[in-house]
Amino acid sequence: MDALTVHRIHFAFTITFHYLFPQLTMGLALLIVVLKTLALRTGNPHYNQAARFWAKIFAVNFAMGVVTGIPMEFQFGTNWARFSKAAGGVIGQTLAMEGVFSFFLESSFLGAFIYGEKRLSPKAHWVAAFLVFLGSWLSGFFIIATDAWMQHPTGYLLTAKGEILLTSIWGLLLNPWVFWQYLHNMIGALVTASFVMASVGAFYLLSRRHESFGRTFVRIGVIAGGISCCLMLFPTGDRQGKNIAFHQPVTLAAMEGLFHTEQGAPLTILGQPDMAQQRLDNPLTVPDALSFLTYQRWKAEVRGLADFPRELWPDNIPLLYYSYHIMVGLGTLFIAVMLVAAFQLQRGALYGSRPMLWTLMLALPFPYIATTAGWITAEVGRQPWLIYGILRTSDGTSARVAEGNALFSLIGFMGMYTLLAILFLFLVHREIDHGPEE
Repeated sequence: MDALTVHRIHFAFTITFHYLFPQLTMGLALLIVVLKTLALRTGNPHYNQAARFWAKIFAVNFAMGVVTGIPMEFQFGTNWARFSKAAGGVIGQTLAMEGVFSFFLESSFLGAFIYGEKRLSPKAHWVAAFLVFLGSWLSGFFIIATDAWMQHPTGYLLTAKGEILLTSIWGLLLNPWVFWQYLHNMIGALVTASFVMASVGAFYLLSRRHESFGRTFVRIGVIAGGISCCLMLFPTGDRQGKNIAFHQPVTLAAMEGLFHTEQGAPLTILGQPDMAQQRLDNPLTVPDALSFLTYQRWKAEVRGLADFPRELWPDNIPLLYYSYHIMVGLGTLFIAVMLVAAFQLQRGALYGSRPMLWTLMLALPFPYIATTAGWITAEVGRQPWLIYGILRTSDGTSARVAEGNALFSLIGFMGMYTLLAILFLFLVHREIDHGPEE
């Protein structure tokens, strides 16, 4: 295994583990504001207790996100020094803004929210919850703006020495790639939080503990989950797909397993890519659907992989293909689950429906799987480029860090993160076991 492969695995491992935590904090931040709004409008202390319970889980999750997030920025210098030297003047802007404008806002008011309930008025405490939400979603924006620039660079100047200079901060922040990727990502975080909240509520109802809170958690989780799952499909998923189709057509072809250009290209539901024969084995397709979804014409031409030079193909097409289809398949199942649950909720039958409650409870890990698959799709799909069209991944690593050095630190991170995962599960289990009751 060469140094480049180890560096990529190293970064993939640390960022995948890290993002298990921010997606829940960003989604929970909004749902906590919903609970505090209900408390403010109704005057019912039940909602304050519910918000307090989720704030504790939020705080544990937030701390884990900070601990696992700090090494990410150091890795730009340790494992990806040539990338940092070339693009540091651009990505340094958004990463600095994420720390100064959003992280400190979120962390400061999180303390005020957790410890200030008895010292602040109800409205001031609601404001603290809202500012935690604002800080977490601002943090998401600056990180997504960084990734969007790597997907679709704008507002820059490339010097003769290969350095990339920022010429327009607004070109960076208002990159046309940012808007739909940001909404798609943040609504995905809300999907995760909705399933987590509904899952915990279902657990309480099934175990006949804290049942009033269980009903509240299930109700809010199902309503928020139903709305957010549908928004993930349309318009955010649709528009993000069009970003890829118009700016990275080779990525679209690889995601769909489309090896040859077709007019009236089919949408693949199932199939196994055969790279040697450049075809899909055992395909289950919807005729003409890919052409229509991409260009709104049933017989529109969609370019296949064979139309592009081989050196521009994504490095691992089977991984890209499967991760994309896992994301889409799970997203479709999420819509079905939440719509059925919402129908039962509207009829007043959900709280007593043990099959549906079991489904909600056991569904907890799957949004994490879908989100991970979505990020694999985005990042593997950009390959072989680190910065699309400008800097190849093979040219961005730290040239003097050998594979043995990187592998040593990777093993260390794996051991450390295993201990952190055990600690996290212990702390969250303790809070859930204790429950929202005083």
